[in-house]
Amino acid sequence: MEKRTLGQSDILITPLLIGTWQAGKRMWVGIEDAETIKAIRAGFEAGITTIDTAEVYGEGHSEQIVAQALSDVRDQVVYASKVFANHLKYDQVIAACEQSLKNLNTDYIDLYQIHWPSGSFNSEIVPIEETMKALNHLKEQGKIRGIGVSNFSRTQLEEASQYGRIESLQPPYSLFWRKVEQDAMSYCIEQKISILAYSPLAQGLLTGKFSPNHQFAEGDHRSKNKLFANKDHYQRVQNALEQLRPIAERYQCTLGQLAIAWLISQPQTHAIVGFRNAEQAEQNTHAGTIKITPEDLAKIDKIGRTVTDHLDDNPVMWDF
Repeated sequence: MEKRTLGQSDILITPLLIGTWQAGKRMWVGIEDAETIKAIRAGFEAGITTIDTAEVYGEGHSEQIVAQALSDVRDQVVYASKVFANHLKYDQVIAACEQSLKNLNTDYIDLYQIHWPSGSFNSEIVPIEETMKALNHLKEQGKIRGIGVSNFSRTQLEEASQYGRIESLQPPYSLFWRKVEQDAMSYCIEQKISILAYSPLAQGLLTGKFSPNHQFAEGDHRSKNKLFANKDHYQRVQNALEQLRPIAERYQCTLGQLAIAWLISQPQTHAIVGFRNAEQAEQNTHAGTIKITPEDLAKIDKIGRTVTDHLDDNPVMWDF
């Protein structure tokens, strides 16, 4: 798989990243460690060398699973992890990074990201200057190679950039969730900041596997996703999927592969894709090889807007 430069760093990442929120198990159902390890390994063997995780995913469990899957090929992979909103004071950032290094069984993290802005989820407000000071110190020590942010607005991204080089922004971004296009994307393009899109399949909606009357198991956080929970939004989603099917058939790919291929065709955008098993890993990796014509990219864009034009301005995807 081709490699792209992360921001302005010397780090090379793949257009697809292996996402491991589900590996932490918390807020997911039906996840087995052995299957997750096989899936991560299958993604790596299919050519995805960049892996995204976070301290908050199962309170370190996801990071530990990544280590079990990939420690023997550490020199061939790029690790991206995140510090949560409740650990943004100077000493907390340092301690959180040390714990993540231990969980990942490594002496450096390639990309270390602020998971949510200070104040999110009722966390204590910490000046971004203090958090960035800690991240810059970790970078000077060689414990991290690059700094990123996640779930930041353009304004927050600009403020963080005053205190150090930001290589990436990680927003929710898919054909059915496109808030970043109206907010931070133009700044990212100007400043050569990579966009690492999470939930690129709108948490599975873009695979077309959910029926019009789908019900999630108790404990599955996707039941809180606005695209699922609101009946009108969900109907628009189903209509859009029907329009996308003939395009996917022309490219001899699945709906999910088409949606990912569209996403990584957007400026500076990469897709973080989660796998439950090795088969999903192999299927989704194929999306990195699909070349969509400009005409079809425009058609897909228009179909996506039949969903996104009806959403409110709140950038958070869930009603937690």
